[in-house]
Amino acid sequence: MSPQVVGPPAAQGAAAEPDRAPVAVPAAAGGEALAPAAGSTAGHANSSTTAAAGALTSGNTASGTIASASAASASTAASGTTAALPGLPQALSARARTLAGAVRRRCADLARIESPSGDAPRLDALAEELAAGFRATGATARREPGPAGDHLVIEWEGRDETLPHLLIVGHHDTVWPVGTLADWPVAEQDGRLTGPGVVDMKGGLAVLEGALALLADLGERPHRTVRLVVVSDEEVGSPDGRRLVERQLRGAAAVLGLEPPHPDGRLKTARRGSTRVRLTVTGREAHAGNDAHDGVSAVDELVDQLVLVRGLAGQPGTELNAGRISGGSRANVVAGRAEAELGLRFSTAEAQRRTLDNLARLTALRPGARVRTEVLSSRPAWPERTGNPLLRHVRSLAAVLGQQLDGAPAGGAGDTNLPGSRGLPTLDGFGAVGAGAHARHEYIRLDQLAPRIALLAALLAVPLPRLRNRGEG
Repeated sequence: MSPQVVGPPAAQGAAAEPDRAPVAVPAAAGGEALAPAAGSTAGHANSSTTAAAGALTSGNTASGTIASASAASASTAASGTTAALPGLPQALSARARTLAGAVRRRCADLARIESPSGDAPRLDALAEELAAGFRATGATARREPGPAGDHLVIEWEGRDETLPHLLIVGHHDTVWPVGTLADWPVAEQDGRLTGPGVVDMKGGLAVLEGALALLADLGERPHRTVRLVVVSDEEVGSPDGRRLVERQLRGAAAVLGLEPPHPDGRLKTARRGSTRVRLTVTGREAHAGNDAHDGVSAVDELVDQLVLVRGLAGQPGTELNAGRISGGSRANVVAGRAEAELGLRFSTAEAQRRTLDNLARLTALRPGARVRTEVLSSRPAWPERTGNPLLRHVRSLAAVLGQQLDGAPAGGAGDTNLPGSRGLPTLDGFGAVGAGAHARHEYIRLDQLAPRIALLAALLAVPLPRLRNRGEG
């Protein structure tokens, strides 16, 4: 395995100044965001960048130290002004560019460790590799046993331990079976890295490792404690990993997801709910020629049930995909058992509740047949949040870094559905920019690695504004 992502050597003299710490700055009214630097020039950024501008002002960019703001800027009022930011934003972007090659190699190496959902030995091997990489950036890491592979819980100590933690969620399982690499190897071509799992989500894990390596190289820690949960069963609905995500939601200031963004780079601001349901039909076997009248076909019953289910799924806010069907044994035997696995998507919590209630009430159409409905995994709908102060904050940081960024709802579901559905400030899509998740053309854009690394590093390093009505810790 290749070495973990590490930044370039620290600037000469940095190690000789261990007492050089970021200046502690009082929070501005209404939240933690800081005022812009005194004497800064207006007109270099949109007014929405004011808070991010103040937070990113550097006290000593030459030595690579991130300072939240100079002592002078702490007393400056932040009232609709903008700030020119010499130094740090350029330094973050420049260092991210130097790390992009290592992050690219790291993503490729992670993708070469095949890790399909349910393959515990391979998932555990990848979990150990990930833990080693994150430990190299200054984290503590522990493996949490799961029935289909270990999960990871990783933590970075923040500069202000009194603040609520920032939760990041990710996963290391993929939809690709073992052996996929044999005819689809990881490869670079035309500015893209392609291979099974590169965008969903080996790329996101590598980008986060790069962002934390960047901060460690600058001698910095995240502003607040950061906890990362990496589950081993996300691609099958996180039936066990959900408990870990749920446990870390308590007290979290905000939640970020490492899933890939929209193909154009926009973050994901909402997600549809999703549920996997298994319909199992039991009939009665019989000889299909001599004693067909004694049999009850589970296959015929299942087909008729699926027609009914399709009608239920035609209700507003609900979509259905019959993903897998199996049943029977041979053509001359009346089928005694059949089953189907359904994937359902929901625009609203009400549509999800209504459809699942209807599925639970399915009854057999044929005498002697039995129908059972089993929910395999379920994620609640995460609705769009009006205003979305977390998106505004991230958009401001991106503008300070010279990036254009926005957000939009997503059709798929993930582990951010849970916090989003509960009203926690949540954004997903901080992983590598690319497209083709779950498809043979899956890829990431190499030119977008450095901007993502810089954005995540900035987001972890600077204070958050107030994201909810009540105060933060």
